[in-house]
Amino acid sequence: MRLLCTVRNCGQPLARDDRAFRCANNHAFDVARSGYVNLLQPQDRKSKNPGDTAEAVLARRRFFEAGHVQPLVDAIVRALPLRGAVLDAGCGEGHHLDAFRRAYGVEAWGVDISVPAIELAAKTYRECGWVVANADRMLPFVDGSFDAVTSITARMNPEEFHRVLAPGGALLVVLPGAFDLVELREIVLGEGLERDRTERTIAQFAPLFTLEGRSSIAHTATLDRAAMIDVMSSSYRGLRTREREKLEALDAARVTLARDLLLFRAGTRG
Repeated sequence: MRLLCTVRNCGQPLARDDRAFRCANNHAFDVARSGYVNLLQPQDRKSKNPGDTAEAVLARRRFFEAGHVQPLVDAIVRALPLRGAVLDAGCGEGHHLDAFRRAYGVEAWGVDISVPAIELAAKTYRECGWVVANADRMLPFVDGSFDAVTSITARMNPEEFHRVLAPGGALLVVLPGAFDLVELREIVLGEGLERDRTERTIAQFAPLFTLEGRSSIAHTATLDRAAMIDVMSSSYRGLRTREREKLEALDAARVTLARDLLLFRAGTRG
């Protein structure tokens, strides 16, 4: 079993019975009806409902289902050919992880701190394993559990990514590109280009990983008003009323969707 108990000072492997995951110290975590397990501990949350809200999760799901971002999803999946188990850290509502599973037929696990995100993921993509946990602090998986880890426009934890990867495992980090949503950000937020975060990210992972490849992908889509509101609401959870009003005044726009991809290989454990 890959999962670990998250009770403070425990960390024992978890085994599943009919309705719960349980460790040797008899700490138990119920499996929700939709199939996910919540391993989040009180000390691992900074608010009562951490992570993406239900509104943001549903907005992102609608945007994915509309197909606007599919060329980017396809390119991301091609960038990491898989032969073994994969973990998506900060998986959100699960669209990317299920795309990897369908493409390669591998065991797939997703972890996110947002209960609404994992709830929706588990209801929709039942072939994957879903966990609520704070990946910024700890990934609740046994050392060397995965052949690959992905972090797709999500928070990053190099030490934990390295720990849960098998020796020589692959890590794919996907960042918003400098031109991502540039047209909407200029109109709504008054911002220009995003700062390039690739060099900073490469430096962050350099002590534990070797960079094997880097690339950028971009796609331009015509978005109607509803799609523009969805993508901005899911990308910028703190949209203010006046910013939302600017979006609602638009009928449609050509919008750039862009990603920077960094492929790393895990170094030998010290």
